Amino acid sequence: MKIHFSDADEAFRAEVASWLADNLGGEFEPLRFRGGPGDEHSFPEQRKAWERKLAEGRWTCVGWAAEDGGRGLSISQQVIFHEEYARAGGPGRMGHIGEGLAGPTIAAFGTPEQKRRLLPGIVAGREFWCQGYSEPGAGSDLANVKTRASFDAASGKWRISGQKVWTSLAHESDWCFVIARSEPGSVGHQGLSFLLVPMAQQGISVRPIEQLTGTSEFNEVFFDDAETAAENLLGAPGDGWKIAMALLGFERGVSTLGQQMLFHNELEEIIRIAKANGAARDPLLRQRIAEAWSGLRVLRYNSLRMLSGAQDGTLRREAMIYKLCWANWHVELGKLAMDVLGAEAELLEGGPYQLGRLQSMFLFSRSDTIYGGTNEIQRNIIAERALGMPREPRVRA
Repeated sequence: MKIHFSDADEAFRAEVASWLADNLGGEFEPLRFRGGPGDEHSFPEQRKAWERKLAEGRWTCVGWAAEDGGRGLSISQQVIFHEEYARAGGPGRMGHIGEGLAGPTIAAFGTPEQKRRLLPGIVAGREFWCQGYSEPGAGSDLANVKTRASFDAASGKWRISGQKVWTSLAHESDWCFVIARSEPGSVGHQGLSFLLVPMAQQGISVRPIEQLTGTSEFNEVFFDDAETAAENLLGAPGDGWKIAMALLGFERGVSTLGQQMLFHNELEEIIRIAKANGAARDPLLRQRIAEAWSGLRVLRYNSLRMLSGAQDGTLRREAMIYKLCWANWHVELGKLAMDVLGAEAELLEGGPYQLGRLQSMFLFSRSDTIYGGTNEIQRNIIAERALGMPREPRVRA
């Protein structure tokens, strides 16, 4: 595990910080610290323009191999980029799903033609992706998906029918990668395929889901005989589960350090308020702030340990504990924020009742232990896949 950075790494850190200082201003100044979890609905068009600005500076897909259009940066340099991006208040990435999930998966499993056709749009910040995994009856239990796909040999197209849910920014996306059941009568992990589906077609409708925060970054997506070309099947028919699991491994990649810097920014805001309003004099709150600070350092060291091996989509043991750890930590940080704010946590300035940054964080953090795999599912993964304990019985309808 590498904890310290070389002189060359620190020179690279200065380069990243300098570029962000020069470019994250002017028309992009309103985007600073905006568009993160719970705020992803904000400034979508401006953030898409920011993706193109990043691409001009070659700051998209920095960890991708050069042959895929990336910069091939070392793990150390990728960590530095994501940390400095968050430190500077870089907005939530509209291209995150494409850059962090779809792109690496296409690079790993796609044909040369698929990579040539699909990766450049992600690198250039021109094409945006969403994830078609969860369904009303298959959230954490992904193997229970019911969305169907069948290949029509006459037209050379796959036809897809079903429903996906909790699809982040589907209404802003050009493509969706979809796990669908392509073998009639199959159950569980078998008979699934991984399809790349264009969103701009009559067979797809998107309906927003209003959240506790009053925003609608999540959506339901309905596929009614939607189509995608034969060349948009990733891997072979039936490879869906294998590819889906590899994609989840990429999700535990280096961008987790950027996520932690966002957490650091939230904690710094809490500390600033505690000093200003006197909450820092409360010994119990001081203790909780110290525990939050310590917990964040533990998350960082585990991530560095997690990133010390091959970044090939394989879920190492260290990666399997990460979601459970950060979700619980962040929920407690939300509670701490409200207690430090005191009575102000219950107040809004007035209509249209725009939530404050920490109020929004607190409300959104209530979902942290659910999305991306519930805490219960995460504990099963740790027990069965990391520790090799007996699998619990599965009962399917």
